[in-house]
Amino acid sequence: MKFINIGFGNVIHAQRIIAVVSPDSAPIKRMVQEGKDRGIVIDASFGRKTRAVIVMDSDHIILSYLTAETLANRIAGEEKSDNSEGSNAW
Repeated sequence: MKFINIGFGNVIHAQRIIAVVSPDSAPIKRMVQEGKDRGIVIDASFGRKTRAVIVMDSDHIILSYLTAETLANRIAGEEKSDNSEGSNAW
């Protein structure tokens, strides 16, 4: 079993992820709003700006403040140290 840190110590099961997408497009915004109405959204952004929307096979939608690129790297196993969270170090 592989778990992915999605920020602030929250982890999700990597094999249950269907997609990691940017929240900027209208269809994704609509999907998140409909998910909130249905009660299937889990907000793991802790009040920060949502930078990635994670779609799970359980029909849940998880909001994260980490970027989709960062999460994709973590899923691929290229996770960097935890002190890089939230920083913009290039």
